[in-house]
Amino acid sequence: MELATGAMSSLLPKLAELVEGEYKLQTGVKKDVESLSRELESIEVALAKVAEVPLDQLDKQVRLWARNVKQLSYEMEDIVDSFMVRVKGSEPDADLKRSKRFRKKIANFFKKGKTRHQIADKIQDIKVRVKEVADLRDRYKIDDVRANLSATNTVDPRITALFKDQKELVGIEEPRNEVIKRLMMEGGDDCLLNSRMQLKILSIFGFGGLGKTTLAKAVYDMLQSNYDCKAFVSVGQNPNLKKVFTDILLQLDEQSCSNASMLNEEQLIRKLRGFLENKRYLIVIDDIWDKNPWDIMKCALIDSNCGSRIITTTRIFEVAEEADDVYKQKPLSSATSKELFYTRLSIGICKITSGQPIEISEKILQKCGGVPLAIITIASLLANKPWEDWSEVYDSIGFGDGANIHVDNTRKILLYSYYDLPCYLRACLLHLSIYPEDHEIQKDTLIWKWVAEGFVHEKPGMGLFEIGERYFNELINRSLIQPVEEPYKSIIYACGVHDLVLDMICHLSKEENFVIVHGSSKTEHQPSQSNVRRLALQNIAMDEEPNSDNTEIRQVRSFNAIMCDVKRRSFLSGFQGLRILSLERCTFINDGSYHLENLGRLLQLRYLGLLETRTMELPEEIGNLRFLQVLDLRETGIKELPESVGQLRRLKCLRLSRDFKGALGWIGNLVLLEELLLPYVSLEIVKELAKLTELREYGAWFDALVNTSILFNNMMESLEHLQKLQVIQFTCLTPWPRVDLAYGEGYVPYFVSLRRLELHVVFEKLPTWINSSSLPNLSHLTVGPDAVEAQDMEVLGRFPELVYLDLNTDHDVIIPDIMGGGAFPKLRYYVTTASSRFLQGAMPSLVRYCIGDEGNGAKFERDIARDIFALCLLRICERTGQAHRVKRVRCLVWKV
Repeated sequence: MELATGAMSSLLPKLAELVEGEYKLQTGVKKDVESLSRELESIEVALAKVAEVPLDQLDKQVRLWARNVKQLSYEMEDIVDSFMVRVKGSEPDADLKRSKRFRKKIANFFKKGKTRHQIADKIQDIKVRVKEVADLRDRYKIDDVRANLSATNTVDPRITALFKDQKELVGIEEPRNEVIKRLMMEGGDDCLLNSRMQLKILSIFGFGGLGKTTLAKAVYDMLQSNYDCKAFVSVGQNPNLKKVFTDILLQLDEQSCSNASMLNEEQLIRKLRGFLENKRYLIVIDDIWDKNPWDIMKCALIDSNCGSRIITTTRIFEVAEEADDVYKQKPLSSATSKELFYTRLSIGICKITSGQPIEISEKILQKCGGVPLAIITIASLLANKPWEDWSEVYDSIGFGDGANIHVDNTRKILLYSYYDLPCYLRACLLHLSIYPEDHEIQKDTLIWKWVAEGFVHEKPGMGLFEIGERYFNELINRSLIQPVEEPYKSIIYACGVHDLVLDMICHLSKEENFVIVHGSSKTEHQPSQSNVRRLALQNIAMDEEPNSDNTEIRQVRSFNAIMCDVKRRSFLSGFQGLRILSLERCTFINDGSYHLENLGRLLQLRYLGLLETRTMELPEEIGNLRFLQVLDLRETGIKELPESVGQLRRLKCLRLSRDFKGALGWIGNLVLLEELLLPYVSLEIVKELAKLTELREYGAWFDALVNTSILFNNMMESLEHLQKLQVIQFTCLTPWPRVDLAYGEGYVPYFVSLRRLELHVVFEKLPTWINSSSLPNLSHLTVGPDAVEAQDMEVLGRFPELVYLDLNTDHDVIIPDIMGGGAFPKLRYYVTTASSRFLQGAMPSLVRYCIGDEGNGAKFERDIARDIFALCLLRICERTGQAHRVKRVRCLVWKV
C-alpha cells in the first residue's frame, strides 16, 4: 500500500502503539492521537481509491492532493519514529552495572519528559495540517474519483495480432507446431481413443509482449478446419462476461444471437452448453487475468467426448495452472530475432544495406531479449532514422518520447500488468528501479529491503519475510520479474527484470517521485526533487555530497549505491531519517571504515548492507541502532564485530563474511534472528543456537581440522528446539570430515518446516532421523553415508516433496536397485558418486542424473526387459572432483 497511501499503512499502527504502549503520553495528547488516527484512516481509504485510477486519468488537483497527503504521511511517521527512538532507544541495558544504570535512568527521565512535551507540540501542528487536507478532500470531491471506463476500454493494441498476414509472422512455426502437438498428444494403445476424445485445455503463458495472442491465432488458423465450430474471443482485465459469452455465440452460430442481449449470464451459459453439446469445437479465450471469471466461463464449455480443444492465453501463472497443460512461451532465438528486426526495418524508409552497423544492431537485439514486442517497437523507431542515430536510440531504449505509435502501444501493453497489481505489490515492483539494467537481484536481499522499507505488513501466523516471499512469487507469477534458479536444483535465489519492464518501472517511478536514480541512462533528464525519500546511485563516483544537485538528503529514507567509487569521507553526516543503507560492490579510499564514522547517528536504520565492499571494521556506535533488522557483511574485510552488536535485539538477519574470526558469545541475545550465516562454528556458538527460536535459515562453514563430531552433535541438539527452521546448511570446502553420531536409534527430532538440509559430512550410515516422518516437507537433501543399504533407499523414496538428492559416497559403494512403485515421486535431480541401477517405474519425474567423480567409472543402468520405460529428457553427466564439474553430458529419451 506504500505507493498508494505513502507511509499511512505503517503510520496508523504506530499511532495506535503510542496510545496503547508504554510511552506515558499525557491524557490530552492521547485523545489528540486517537482523533488523528480516525481522520487518517478515512484519508487512507480515499488515497486507495485514487490509486485505482491510472495516472493519466487523474485530475491535476487530485494528483497534487494525493502527493501532498503522502508527503505529510512521511513527515508524520518521521516524527513518530523519532519519538519512539528517543524513548525506547534510551532505555539502559540490563547488563550495565547497577549504579551506572541508576544514573542513566535518572538522566533518561528528564530527557523523556522533554521528548513527550515536544511530541505534544508536534501532534497539535499535525492536527492542523490534517484538517487542511480533509477540507481539500471535500472541496476536490476526492471520494467521487473513479476510473474512466471509456478511457480504459479503448481499442486494445493487441487486436492487430488477430489480423496479421501469415507472411508477416516470423519464427512462429516451431512454437505453433509444439502447441499443436501438445493439443493432439495421445496416450498408449489402451487409452488412445479416450485421450483423443476428451476435452483438453492448454494455456499459453508468458509476460506481456512475447506474442501469446499471435501464437494462439496461428494455432487457431491451422486447426479450425478440423472442428465443427470455433471461436476466438478476448477477455481482458475487467471482463464483461455477458459480452464474452455473446461473442462466443456470435462466432459459433450467428443466428442464435438474435436475442442474446436480452439474456443474463446464467441464461447465456445454458444456451452455450446446449449448442456445444455433442459438437467438436475449438475455442480460444485470449488474455485471461483472473481465475474467478475463468471458472465461470468454463461452466459454459461442456465436454461431450467429441475431441474438443480450448486454448487460453495469460500472463498470470495461477490462471495458467488451471489448464490441463501449460505452454511457457519462450523469447525468440538470436537468428529469429534478427529476421524479425530486419523484416520490420524493410517496411520503413530505412532499407537494409551492407553499410549498416552490424555491431549496434546486435547490441539492440541483445537488449530486446528476444521479446517480439520490443523488437517491433525498436525497429519501428529506427525505420525512420539514419543508422548514424541508432546508438542514441540504443541508449534510450524503452518508452522514448511516445511520438511513435508502436512505442505508445508498448507502453499500454506493459501498463496493463502494472495497473492490475494490488497496491502492496506496486511499491515492491517500483522499488526495483534502484537496480541497474541486467543486474541479478538477490531474492533474500530484496525481500529484506522490502521489509525495512515498510512495504511488507504482518499477518497472523506469518513472519514478515515469509509474506515478502509471497510478494516475490506473485511478481514472478505475473511475469513482471524473471526468476533465476540455482542450476539443477529448482531453487530460485535471484530475479532479473527485462529492459522494457525496467523502463516502465523507471518511468512510473519518476512520475510518482518514488525514487531518484543517478548514473542510469533512463533517468538522465530526471529533475531533482526537494522531497525525495529514496536515492539510488549506480556506477558513479561519489566525490561530493549526495545532495550536490540540491536533493534534500535530510529526509531520505533509503540510500542504495551499486558499483560506486566512494571518495567522500563523511557522506553519512547529512542523513537523519535513513532506514536503509546499502553499499553494494562499492570501492572506498583505503579500507573504507572511516566512511561509516557517523553510522551510530542513524538511529532509525533498519537495514545495513555492505556486500562486497572493502570495509574492514564497524564503529562501536553501531550498538545505538536499536531498530536495526538486517546486517549484511558478506564478502567484506570485517573480521571482528564490536561487542555492542549484541545489543541489537531487533536484528532479524545476520550475514557475516567468510574471513570473520571474532567472538560471537552474545549471539543468543539476538532472539528475533530469522536468518543466520556464520563463517565458522564453535561449541560456544552452537550452545547459544537453542535460544534463537525464530530462526528460519541457518548456514555455517566449518574447518575440518576441528572436532567435527562434537560440534555436529551439539549443533543438532540445539537446532532440534527450533521448529521454524526451513534451511540447514553445514558446509565444508575441504574433503568432507567424518562424524560419529552421539545418539542412537531412539533419537527422533522433528523438523516440521525444514525444506533444505545440506550436511557436508560423512556418516557411517544414513542417520535414522533422516526420514519422511521427522522431515515431512523436505525438498532438498545432501548427505554423505559411507554405506547405502536397500532400506535406506526405501526410506529416501518415501519423501513426498523431495526434488533434489545428493548421495555423496565412496565410488566403490554399490547402491541397491532403485525401485519403482511410487518411490521418489517428485525427484528431479539425483547426484551420486556411486553406481546405480534403475528398475521399471523408478524416479518417474527425474530429469537429470549426475554420476561419478574423478577416476570413477560409475555407470547408469535401467531394467527395460519387459516394457521400455525411461526418463523423459533425462540428462546424465559425470562430475569430477569436489567441485562437481560436468565432464560429459548425454541425453537419453525414450517414448512410453
